[in-house]
Amino acid sequence: MTTVKKIKKIGNAGITLIVVLLAVLAALIAGPRFFGMQVYCVLSGSMEPSFPTGSLLYVQKTDPSSVQVGDPITFLLTNEMPATHRVTRVDTEKQQFYTKGDNNDHEDAAAVPFQNLLGRPVACIPYLGYVSNYIQHPPGLYLAIAAGAVFVLLILIPDLFERVEKRNRRRPARKDGPQIQG
Repeated sequence: MTTVKKIKKIGNAGITLIVVLLAVLAALIAGPRFFGMQVYCVLSGSMEPSFPTGSLLYVQKTDPSSVQVGDPITFLLTNEMPATHRVTRVDTEKQQFYTKGDNNDHEDAAAVPFQNLLGRPVACIPYLGYVSNYIQHPPGLYLAIAAGAVFVLLILIPDLFERVEKRNRRRPARKDGPQIQG
């Protein structure tokens, strides 16, 4: 086997490995949405060690009536900012939860209205949240797009060179050199 063929074989194996890793990563980040779950990145240490900073958190929509004291819940802290804390009290009359982060000393100052409940965390993958958060915002987004373009080129370039090489093999070499007409 020639050196070029060995390099191509190693390159193909490397590309296959990268494709598999990217497929697994995409499945872990986007796949759960097909099953009605939302995916969030843990950005603070308020729920450590249960949900470490940088984790990817999978949250299943749940009915407020099924939430009990001691359950972790994910809720809207503000209009756009989700948070995950543990329920310390449930006030069904006022329809609100009282929460506290596992790593916090005091209960949260504001109660969580039932309508702000996003769901209950069902799974957590440490460190994957860092990756997800990075590729969703610039400059990580631009880097991911550029890496994808380079990846596509790495897949296409060997085939392009192979086609050119085959085409050159099919053409008979000219023995008399180029003709110049005057």
